[in-house]
Amino acid sequence: MRPTRRAGHGRAPATRCYTVRVMSDDAPKSAFELAMQRLRQKDKDTDVDARPLTDAQKAAIAEARQVYKAKTAEREILHQAALRKAATREEVELLNENLRRDLERLASDRDRKIAEIRGEASP
Repeated sequence: MRPTRRAGHGRAPATRCYTVRVMSDDAPKSAFELAMQRLRQKDKDTDVDARPLTDAQKAAIAEARQVYKAKTAEREILHQAALRKAATREEVELLNENLRRDLERLASDRDRKIAEIRGEASP
């Protein structure tokens, strides 16, 4: 026996109506879009030129990052070895402070090197 359908409990209508809204430039912007717009305007006001990086610059930046990543890893390995030999809490604190200072110096050197590479004239 087939169940009977009650009125109003059938399938949804075959046609559906959708409203399409066209985005306009007057629409509210996200905080990100507003920030990017302000930065573009600031760059335009200060005549900052957005030059794309050359392939050589990209390769040099990647190499610089790899070199400093390796130096950082080496420094952390040496730090772990020194921590195993440390006998007092003061020695551990001194080693941790030295590591922090060295990592900051390496990051600063890396960033300066990348800035130098970016500053090279594009052909």
